Amino acid sequence: MRALLFQLLSILTILSSASGKTDCRLSSLPPWSHKVLAGGCSRAFAQALLYPVDALRTLAQTRDGRTLADVGTGALIKGCGQTSSFALFTGAFQFGIYGVVQPKYGPLIASACGAAGSCLVSVPQEVLKQRLVTGVYKNFREAIQKIYSSEGVLGFYSAWKPTVSRNVPFVIATFSSRELLQRKIVEFKERNEEKKGQLKLSSGDNLLIGISSALVAGFATQPIDVIKTRMMTQAASNAAPYKSAFDCASSIIRTESWRKLYSGFGQRAVYMGGLWGITFTLEPVLTSYLKKKRETQ
Repeated sequence: MRALLFQLLSILTILSSASGKTDCRLSSLPPWSHKVLAGGCSRAFAQALLYPVDALRTLAQTRDGRTLADVGTGALIKGCGQTSSFALFTGAFQFGIYGVVQPKYGPLIASACGAAGSCLVSVPQEVLKQRLVTGVYKNFREAIQKIYSSEGVLGFYSAWKPTVSRNVPFVIATFSSRELLQRKIVEFKERNEEKKGQLKLSSGDNLLIGISSALVAGFATQPIDVIKTRMMTQAASNAAPYKSAFDCASSIIRTESWRKLYSGFGQRAVYMGGLWGITFTLEPVLTSYLKKKRETQ
């Protein structure tokens, strides 16, 4: 796993340094790098596009019930460019690791490994995004400086336990559902169109698969998402901080009712459905393009 993570970082570093140059050859990269590039670009585009919806979800889950009236409409895009750039690496880790592990160990283990690996990037991204949206910090630079000076590097990984606890089952459910739905749709088409082995999924099929997979996974992991948001945005509240994820969950149920564990689900459903719908639609298109590009070099 360490070797794979090192290779992923190396590929992304090479691509970053080679941006704008015409002599960067895809043929010099391993075949699975197509998944790294396509997954990273697809995820980054989808996340940037849907950032305002995710900002509304964050506000709906805060402890003191903050609204746009409290933080201003500018909060909907505060830190969008900087934090969405993290999604390039999040998607690269998820799809890159999945693409390498899945053929040998299956979608369940592959998606768990991809989710765990991507948390190296996604946790700091969530911390920065949610504190910017809730008004804890004025801008991205201030967030970086203050978190590092007051909490150190570990400050960027606050509430990492509930984040990993949410991300791993969510990604497992999403990618496993994707595999199942893809297979079922192809089988259905083959039965009705009698073109066995020749049918491919359309962009519409992949969009539907992404939305469906994300909604199922989102409903199952919503309480963990609320706990994660509460713990990451504690600095925005005057209430006594939670001692742990368990303390957060029990406090919400005891003082606000269990329904609060599903606060912001509507916004998250729109965000996650759109995010994975777009990602699962664009990723195979970009992967196919990169493969053809590689073959012509």
